Amino acid sequence: MSSQARLATLLLVGFLGGCASAPPPPRPVPVVVRPVGPAPANAFYPAADDVLIRAIGLVGTPYRWGGNTPDSGFDCSGLIGFVYRDAAGIKLPRSTREMIEMRAPQVSQEALQSGDLIFFATGRGSEVTHAGIYVGEGRFVHAPATGGTVKLDYLAKPYWQKRYLSAKRVLLPDNLANNR
Repeated sequence: MSSQARLATLLLVGFLGGCASAPPPPRPVPVVVRPVGPAPANAFYPAADDVLIRAIGLVGTPYRWGGNTPDSGFDCSGLIGFVYRDAAGIKLPRSTREMIEMRAPQVSQEALQSGDLIFFATGRGSEVTHAGIYVGEGRFVHAPATGGTVKLDYLAKPYWQKRYLSAKRVLLPDNLANNR
C-alpha cells in the first residue's frame, strides 16, 4: 500500500472514529519494559500507527488551556500527553518546555517520521510555546489556540515554517511508520 493510501486510510478511520457521540473509554495503559541491548523478537513496543489513529481521531476536540482529556478539551501538550499515554503507554512530560528538553533523539525536519513530536516558537521570542504530533505527508495534529479545536495542519505553511524549532523521536525506530 502506498504511503498516500495508508495515510488516507488512517485519516478516514480517524474521522469516522471522531463521529461517535461520545469518546471511547480510555484503554488500560500497558507497562512497557525496554530491555538494554537487542530486543527479543516477541517484545512489545508501541507502534506509530496506534499514535496516529488516536491523534487523528481527536481532530475536532475543543481547545482548552490546561486540558488533557477528550471530555475537558486539550491544549497542545495535553493532547500529546494523552495520545502517547492512551495509544502507546508512554508517559511524557506535561509542558512543551519539558518535552523539548526530555532525553529523546533530536530529528531533523527532513528526517521526520510519523509519531515524531514537533516544536514551535509561536510567541514573541524563540522559546518553545507549541507542539504537535507529525503524522506524515508533511502534516501534523495539534491543539492550536483558544476558541479552536484539535486540527490536522500542514508543516509547509509559511506560518509554521517560520516558527519551527525542532523535533524529537519518542517511538523506537523499528515501530515508526514509513510515510514521510
